[in-house]
Amino acid sequence: MISDDLINTSKQKVKYKSPDPHHEHNDCIRIAYEWLDAQKKTKNPAKRGNPLKHIIEKWGGRYVSTSDVEVAAFIHPDITGTYPYYNISSRLTEPSTSRIDNLAEAFTHNNYREHYESSLYKIHEDITQEA
Repeated sequence: MISDDLINTSKQKVKYKSPDPHHEHNDCIRIAYEWLDAQKKTKNPAKRGNPLKHIIEKWGGRYVSTSDVEVAAFIHPDITGTYPYYNISSRLTEPSTSRIDNLAEAFTHNNYREHYESSLYKIHEDITQEA
């Protein structure tokens, strides 16, 4: 799991899109990180962006800010680009929710999970591949 120290240090280093970044809880960054981690990486950032924060919120069942996604991308060693143009495949991978089972804040905002759209995903992560 990503430490609070790493997250807090990274919050100070990120070049945010917004002049007023918003963070509610470090688990929101961890949720975004796990979602990004499951995606297939491409050589270059996408030319067309997806509403990533909304997609991640529905998957994680909790509010996630654009700033949270930016910090998660900053921390992730394989992610390049700027929000929402990261080097992830347009064929999105649905991450296994077991990635965030140990996060206290995951699935705490039921209204997000109620609007979950599995049809957005072309690939579904195989739970047996996780370590």
